[in-house]
Amino acid sequence: MTPVIDIKGLSVSYDKKQVLSNIYMELEPGFVYGILGPNGAGKSTLFKAILGLLEPTAGELSVFGGDIEDHRVKVAYIPQRDEVDYDFPATVRDIVAMGRYPHKGIFDQFNSLDRQMIDQALDDMGIKNLENRQIGQLSGGQQQRVFLARALAQQADLFFLDEPFVGVDMTTEEKIIDILKKLAQENKTLLVVHHDLSSVESYFDRIILLNQRLIAYGPVESTFTKENLSKAYGSQLTILHKAGML
Repeated sequence: MTPVIDIKGLSVSYDKKQVLSNIYMELEPGFVYGILGPNGAGKSTLFKAILGLLEPTAGELSVFGGDIEDHRVKVAYIPQRDEVDYDFPATVRDIVAMGRYPHKGIFDQFNSLDRQMIDQALDDMGIKNLENRQIGQLSGGQQQRVFLARALAQQADLFFLDEPFVGVDMTTEEKIIDILKKLAQENKTLLVVHHDLSSVESYFDRIILLNQRLIAYGPVESTFTKENLSKAYGSQLTILHKAGML
């Protein structure tokens, strides 16, 4: 089986400072992957390198067996909430409809299938009643539902979610993880940057532990161990225990 993402010797630097060093991974379809590690570990950097938003300083990577530029229509990215301009004059429906753009030519109009996909995504995320609201008028949880609905409307096969549970209520968090697990059952691949270690075992099938280098990756039951967590988090592990995050 060709891996969805194949990474060989990936290194990434910012301003001459190495952020990721010599990463090797093969990620398979049909799983929800949790990307874990302390602040500054390179989790978001890994996303941006795979997405082609950052130029690696070394190594190779392929997506669906080739260059990601040839597969953009299959890839959905939900950035951290603070990277989004919530003053943008767009309604919820406008934003969800953007998920259909990769399937259209420049001058193509939406057809009945596009409108069906948009309506279905709004319904799946429970936000059909908000479709005419401006995005900045919504709560944090509602905003995250909108961006996940956009990804659903796109009918992507590979999803990148950068800390999707920050600033959302528990009902929305549970709704999102239920959707992600359903997508994995449909053989989609989902990568989720996550920081709450207490929910890892119930949320993810596999995990990737980073701290500028790859500490470990694989099934939760064999990879989410105290030894691996100590290697990834070091002295922060005690703080996480006290904070109830482990």
